[in-house]
Amino acid sequence: MFTYVIVYDTPRFGVHHFLLCFGSSSEQVKNPLMKPKWVNELHQKQSLLDLDAVILAINSSNAAKIFFDRNVRPKRSSVQFPIVCMFSALIWNLLAISVASFSTLFYIILQFLSRFASYGSESWICVILAKAFCNTWKNIRIRCCQILYWPIFLRGDYHRSLSCVEYAEKAALHRHVMWSSIVVDVLLGSLIGLTLLFHAESACLCVLNFAHNITNNLLRSGCVWLMGVPAGFKLNTELAGILGMISFNVIQIWSTLWFHMGFLFIYFIKGLAISGIILGVTIPAALMIDMIALATLHVSSVNWFLSLLYSLQIQALAALWRLFRGRKWNPLRQRLDSYDYTVEQHIVGSLLFTPLLLLLPTTSVFYIFFTILNTTICLLCILVEITISTIHATPYSKIFLWLMSPRRFPSGTWLEIISSQSNAIDSPEIGCLNEIGSPSMGTQQRKDSSERRSSVLVSFLRSNLLNIGQILLPHYKNMFSGVCGSFITSSARGLLTGRRMPSTLGTGLPAPMPWMSIPYKEYWRLCHDSVIACMQNPEYHLIQ
Repeated sequence: MFTYVIVYDTPRFGVHHFLLCFGSSSEQVKNPLMKPKWVNELHQKQSLLDLDAVILAINSSNAAKIFFDRNVRPKRSSVQFPIVCMFSALIWNLLAISVASFSTLFYIILQFLSRFASYGSESWICVILAKAFCNTWKNIRIRCCQILYWPIFLRGDYHRSLSCVEYAEKAALHRHVMWSSIVVDVLLGSLIGLTLLFHAESACLCVLNFAHNITNNLLRSGCVWLMGVPAGFKLNTELAGILGMISFNVIQIWSTLWFHMGFLFIYFIKGLAISGIILGVTIPAALMIDMIALATLHVSSVNWFLSLLYSLQIQALAALWRLFRGRKWNPLRQRLDSYDYTVEQHIVGSLLFTPLLLLLPTTSVFYIFFTILNTTICLLCILVEITISTIHATPYSKIFLWLMSPRRFPSGTWLEIISSQSNAIDSPEIGCLNEIGSPSMGTQQRKDSSERRSSVLVSFLRSNLLNIGQILLPHYKNMFSGVCGSFITSSARGLLTGRRMPSTLGTGLPAPMPWMSIPYKEYWRLCHDSVIACMQNPEYHLIQ
């Protein structure tokens, strides 16, 4: 009979715990001692123990002890220092009352704004504004719901987490990931917002000059250039003149409208800064996406018109080419079938194919020019969208805790052999796990093994640790889970065939929550009780 003694550090909340993660134990430390042969034989046999249950028991032992000490044993501090406890309780109650009052005031303001917005939601003006500022509205709703639901997330129902250190760690990280995201968002918004607020006039002047230069030096000059001989291409003069004048007139009309609305831009800059200070940097970033789309509406409109003209021309040429080959597209079976065209159809096809083919370079040049501009704008909006999703998805609290205590992020367990002789280790913070050798081994085989090797093996139960990339990767994978894998391929194919490039990538945002609507007194009581609950259970509501 062989005795296998496994020594492990007792898991404690805020320090470390054990976690099974198969396939991630490639970073094990080399053992200084050679493993006995019977250990390798045990590894080859089928496991008789449920390792999940063993790890759960190890993680639950100290949590149950803490729960027992807190609820059963008398609290000596309250007996020895009653004045300190009374003063601490008074401070917590004052803090709870102030936080609950401020949160209720903010709750009343949000409820008033929500009712005011829903009052005219059926009007056509609200519908147009909701479509024009869809990104801003979506991010504002996410942030307002996060602020409204803070007492729910803070208090929660974590009875299961009281019985296991691993569950307590996961529950605490789940709460603090959301709060750290809000804090970092608001800090970045305050930093950028204050800078923008103090330099609002210079920022407004810089943006207006940039827009003026883009309009004059790129759009107007580009239209004149396209109506001539662009890059040495000989275009159809009449068609180039028509397309150029249409583009030039659209650009001129939209530029005139923005010129008369330019005096309001300074107020927009200040509103952008204030929204960043109050709600975080993601709100003005989303507003920037909507404003960029609105400010470049003339470019997207011209590009839509040219895309429609180019795609119709490409489809007509493809259909006429199939006519010359004696083929016809079958939309039901999604394939090309043979078809006998008449002589008249061939003559009409020849008369249409020649002018369409000769006018294709003129249409293509205009389409390529405005597609490059529109694609650049779309890529800029997608970059801002990825930035917003990254700010929401990054687990800042996990990064901070990983820097302070990497042992709180285990990734699999492994055994470090200490000795192959019987050693007694006595420590109040050390636990032991004994495993008897496999009963399927024969008596003679066990005697031979005991003569060759020691009968006791002592090892430490160690944990592999996650690196920073392994911590961040699941969050970023979830962020890009809604993005189509063939986005680049489909966008490139769409640009070649005349379809517009999408202005959004579809990156993930925090899960939407229903709007909270409860009485004001009940919400105040909920906030108050959530803060008091933190005082009663500090082990599971605060990061140690």
